[in-house]
Amino acid sequence: MEQVSQQQSPPAKRPTIADIAKIVGVSKVSVSNALNGQPGVSDATRAKIAAVAEELGFVRNSAARALSGAKAAAVGLALCRPARMLGTEPFFMELIGGIEKVLSDASYSLALQVVSDHERGLEAYRRWWGERHIDGAILVDLRRDDARVPALEEMGLPTVVIGHPSGSGRLTPVWSDDAAAVRETMEYLAALGHRRVGRVAGLTGLVHTAIRDEAFTAACTDLGLDALPTVHTDYTGEEGARATRRLLLSPARPTAILYDNDITAVAGLSVAQELGLSVPRDLSLVAWDDSPLAQVVRPPLTALTRDIHAYGAHAARTLLDLIAGRPADGYEDQAPQLTPRGSTAAPPRPAETGARR
Repeated sequence: MEQVSQQQSPPAKRPTIADIAKIVGVSKVSVSNALNGQPGVSDATRAKIAAVAEELGFVRNSAARALSGAKAAAVGLALCRPARMLGTEPFFMELIGGIEKVLSDASYSLALQVVSDHERGLEAYRRWWGERHIDGAILVDLRRDDARVPALEEMGLPTVVIGHPSGSGRLTPVWSDDAAAVRETMEYLAALGHRRVGRVAGLTGLVHTAIRDEAFTAACTDLGLDALPTVHTDYTGEEGARATRRLLLSPARPTAILYDNDITAVAGLSVAQELGLSVPRDLSLVAWDDSPLAQVVRPPLTALTRDIHAYGAHAARTLLDLIAGRPADGYEDQAPQLTPRGSTAAPPRPAETGARR
């Protein structure tokens, strides 16, 4: 039997929100809000968007889902970090792992988007919520006077903030006591005999950075320690190394340094060795957020330890309660606990310090 092959014509392209936005001359977020009855679009623009959508034959699965009352069974997380950092930053890998475990057990998925700034992150939340792609959101890297907080409140999007209640507005916070962790660390260093302590901190403007800054200054004052100027970084190894070098080459070299994450602490250890300093004989180091990275270097780093996986899990459970309409108050997780290891010891005597300078 002779077989005759026929040339298949390509299927017609399904119209998209981007197509409608281009024709009407508005943003994709505006189209999404208009089609889903969300605020922020004038009546005239809403009518024009609806007409163009009908003309193009635009059909949305999310619209059908909204009419049926079905859940999206997903939550959103917009993460403002360079994409290349995610594979090397243990904190967020552990946090996301804890979130994913709880969501998976509840047959929910996580919509994760890496963004360049918080404005684009807010746009992602608006788009997901407007298109009915998510039922709730997790907000991280809370800033002072964070514009995302009132925006998410206005949207009515169930949201859990991983951050201190002082900056979370009416959104539900999950947090730990960073000030208590700083205080415990400074008391430990003071008990070892340290009097000049430096700090390599994270990004300025973040609520948890400000809390740690204030706690560090207060603890140094109360304990009679010389607090060197805090050096803020972007949490990368490059910035951590640069900050450590600045502190160690200053006239009043610290005998101990507290870091805001493990990556900057490991970079600081490398700089100390580069400058011929012995850790912990000449310099003690303490890392925030314990991880395998802090434990495999030599010497292993004294660290502020917490169960980050459980931290993410608590945030996810709280959010699922909000989505289900169950009571969900803020949750204070366990504060990080100091785990002493080989990178901390008594400081060198003044005569020894002078001889090595």
